[in-house]
Amino acid sequence: MREALIVWGGWSGHEPQECAEIIKTMLEEDGFKVYLEHGTEALADPSVHDLSLVVPIMTMSKIEKEEVKNLAAAIESGVGIAGYHGGAGDAFRDSVDYQFIIGGQWVAHPGNIIDYTVNITRPDDPLMEGIADFPYTSEQYYMHVDPSNEVLATTRFTGEHAYWIDGVVMPVVWKRKYGKGRVFYSSLGHQAKEFDVPEMKTIFRRGANWAAR
Repeated sequence: MREALIVWGGWSGHEPQECAEIIKTMLEEDGFKVYLEHGTEALADPSVHDLSLVVPIMTMSKIEKEEVKNLAAAIESGVGIAGYHGGAGDAFRDSVDYQFIIGGQWVAHPGNIIDYTVNITRPDDPLMEGIADFPYTSEQYYMHVDPSNEVLATTRFTGEHAYWIDGVVMPVVWKRKYGKGRVFYSSLGHQAKEFDVPEMKTIFRRGANWAAR
């Protein structure tokens, strides 16, 4: 049986506990044995190397050097990691080692909660099968991203809330490798209610299963 570890905490506005429970249920439905841990301490445990998947839900927060070192070594050896929104893309702002794993870092969401469009750029990829461009209401994440990411979906900024980024196309969903490990990230999912959006939930679910070894 595949085993997954969800670590949750950090900024409460992203409803980390509620989202952790949603993802736990989702992964259990897909045949995982799931462990829930509050905080980052579990990431330093040697047992991380035996997992199939790690899901961080830790907006902002701090990670200790031994924790990120162990996590990075586990992923490099083949453990998968899947994350979303600020729980993974705005976690551990002072850890460049962690940002190297995820492949991006949040820097802004001009206009805060707004309406925008998610554009599917790789409809041929199994993670995006049957999903067309769709409207979305949430924070539109502006991120610094790794050029080695394999981008599956993007969004375009209008410049309405920050005129100097008018027309910028920004990755929303990507996958990548870190050593032998698979990394999946989606910037969608500001709060738990966004898992009610079928496209958002399906993309994350497929991404987590793809990442898991």
